[in-house]
Amino acid sequence: MKRTILTFFLILAITAAYPQKFIGSVIAGGNVSQVDGDMVAGYCKFGFNGGMSVTLPLDDKYHWYGTIELLYTQKGSYESVKRHGYFVSDTNRLDLLNEDFSVPFNRKIKYKLNLDYVEVPVVFHYEDHHTGCAIGLGFAWGRLVRAHEIENGWTTTTDVRSKTYRTSDWSVIADAQVRLYKGLKLNVRFQYSLRPLRTREYYDKIKEESWTRKEYNNVITVRLIYSFNEIFIRNSEWVPGGRKGPRWIHDTSRGWYTGN
Repeated sequence: MKRTILTFFLILAITAAYPQKFIGSVIAGGNVSQVDGDMVAGYCKFGFNGGMSVTLPLDDKYHWYGTIELLYTQKGSYESVKRHGYFVSDTNRLDLLNEDFSVPFNRKIKYKLNLDYVEVPVVFHYEDHHTGCAIGLGFAWGRLVRAHEIENGWTTTTDVRSKTYRTSDWSVIADAQVRLYKGLKLNVRFQYSLRPLRTREYYDKIKEESWTRKEYNNVITVRLIYSFNEIFIRNSEWVPGGRKGPRWIHDTSRGWYTGN
């Protein structure tokens, strides 16, 4: 967590010290996620994704960018009893490890996993000025700050201290953005863990078979990003319908990137 706090203050310091070179942004949106390998399929877990970022234009024409973000992001997995198709009762416990039967029972949940991270993504983008669209690739490091798991209606002993899941999650990112108006952008992101979150052994009592599976975060994110210190001018070639690019474009004549 010390590295995360240091990154937070570094982002604030960079934006304040070099407002003419760095683009500061605020971010808010949501995740739909699943955990590959946990025997539950579908992007059924919803969570928050938001924070702030600092972006550095890498050329004078504003085509290439490098961005570092500081986010709070909620990932995990979910399956309801109704979707799974069978009734969970307090006699249908399965022989799960580390269950705490003193906690309340939720008969509506077949499986639910909440994994909350403080995350630091680094992404590089290329933007096409005529369409206002950008694509990017990058990676992220996340620190697990909250873990909560319900299985067959019962809350397990899973938490951050239990070490059931890795406390650090490294992931790869594919990113797409479209500029809606000046500094306001719509962002869609795909993110996948590079290392297993955990390795789990499953056992089928009927077939008397066991098997091992590795679990990975699999996340799709939709967000709005607002940049509060970009400089724009009207596009002289713009016509209704956007056939010749967006209405607002970066003012590259002012030497904003070079600081002139």
